[in-house]
Amino acid sequence: MTLALDTYRQLGRAGLRVSPLALGAATFGNDLGWGSDLDESRRIFDHYVASGGNFIDTAVTYGTSERIVGEFARGRRDSLVIATKYTTLRDPRDPNSGGASRKSLFGALETSLRELGTDYIDVLYLHVWDESTPVEEILRAFDDVVRQGKVRYIGISNTPAWQVARMQTIADLRGWSPLVALQVEYSLVERSAERDLLPMARQLGLAPVLWSPLAGGVLTGKYTRDGLVGGAGAGSSRKSLNEALGSVTEHNLTIVDVVRDIAGELGRTPAQVALAWSLQSPSGPTPVLGARTFAQLEENLGALDVTLSAEQVARLDAVSAIDLGFPHAMLASDHIRVQTRGELTILPRESAR
Repeated sequence: MTLALDTYRQLGRAGLRVSPLALGAATFGNDLGWGSDLDESRRIFDHYVASGGNFIDTAVTYGTSERIVGEFARGRRDSLVIATKYTTLRDPRDPNSGGASRKSLFGALETSLRELGTDYIDVLYLHVWDESTPVEEILRAFDDVVRQGKVRYIGISNTPAWQVARMQTIADLRGWSPLVALQVEYSLVERSAERDLLPMARQLGLAPVLWSPLAGGVLTGKYTRDGLVGGAGAGSSRKSLNEALGSVTEHNLTIVDVVRDIAGELGRTPAQVALAWSLQSPSGPTPVLGARTFAQLEENLGALDVTLSAEQVARLDAVSAIDLGFPHAMLASDHIRVQTRGELTILPRESAR
């Protein structure tokens, strides 16, 4: 099915309507050494919004990103869904400027509101899990800022599935604001979220929002096997960073080979094929685009027009498949099927409606 940026979907169990592709603003400004200058960031932002996009993703510690987003959103704030995040350290000298505590949340939120030039945040994520803060403290603080009108919805990112499930259960039982979005790393080269995080999200009403859907650029096809031998990590570019982090591996490049083959069959780019694969997932995720240039944004938006055949999806699934591990692999085995169902035909819940 062909999509468009203005083919909106609801964000999890919330009534909030967002575009199928979010615009990541971490590249706005060059604070991290590989972003876009102000003019290029403006072109990216304006084109995304003019094309019907409304879901903007940033964070309190993305350099000047929030300030730039606030400037670009001026005059059209209410038509946008702006998401930001807290828990990463805002001041390396202040232990309470990071973490998930109530003090950290309120401090980060006030900073984000000031930088964005707005009086409310649409979606506030817990950015990185903090084992030192009780979940009741986090949830109560979240509920308080929602009740104050400073935050509309809450989400969570980079957190173990069992902690997310625990938090959602407590929030439901106590009548506190529920989590509506789950931001996870997910792509053809990183499918670990399929073990627990994505199934949990479906059951508990959290919308999957995918960061790094192109694996930091690996799935664009710009890396070769030459980078596997020596010299990786020199310089300050994103490419060098990916090589230094070990993202350019023989396994990942084999996945890219299949992506590139399918792109050739369709007359598309590898990036468009990789994004189309994630968009066609049955969990209905929202990938976050981290375009650094206007040309990259245009290319990535082209994924909305790509329809992969069942055979092409099967090839991509096969080359990127992961071991689900225990107990998932055991539960999916023929042995357990025979033990629990025998030769009976029992339709899954979705098919039985």
